[in-house]
Amino acid sequence: MTGTQMPDPSRGSALIAEGGLVADEQVWVGATDSPFGPLFLAVTVRGVVRVGLPNQSSEALVDELTAALGAQVIESSAAVQAAARQVEEYFEGGRQRFDLELDLRLVDGFRRQVVEYLPNITFGEVASYGDVASALDNPKAMRAVGGACAHNPVPLILPCHRVVRSDGSIGQYGGGTDMKRWLLDFER
Repeated sequence: MTGTQMPDPSRGSALIAEGGLVADEQVWVGATDSPFGPLFLAVTVRGVVRVGLPNQSSEALVDELTAALGAQVIESSAAVQAAARQVEEYFEGGRQRFDLELDLRLVDGFRRQVVEYLPNITFGEVASYGDVASALDNPKAMRAVGGACAHNPVPLILPCHRVVRSDGSIGQYGGGTDMKRWLLDFER
């Protein structure tokens, strides 16, 4: 297929046209290293749509993207370069906040409100599930906040690892409690 352009990594995303169609159905995937193993990265023309943690199957993540977005998945390290670079900077200690366009179509409703709130919990800080629920004017929704964090499509970039239990214990994490503990210690 000719005429397909890859997203400009310096901009995070770009309009992609193919045969007169906006090719929003395409998802470009790649990986970057982390102290725990490779992180799966997926981007669309809108932005980063999915970050898969090292304990998640890349094949299952591709299947998820195909089913949820009706997307053609294309492997391309160039397309995920901007996200990969920022993740690497984070793990090198040079980045405390991500500056990437996001495509949050995989989450909606209250879950979306939660994940959109997560960047308000700054590097080195934590908030309880109850704190997040209260900040979203739904103070009884602590369990729903936990569910939203568990279904965060872009963990690390939207820092659900910074949400802990009200007693100060770390709670669960999609990458496992050892990874969550490491991330919290790393940010101190």
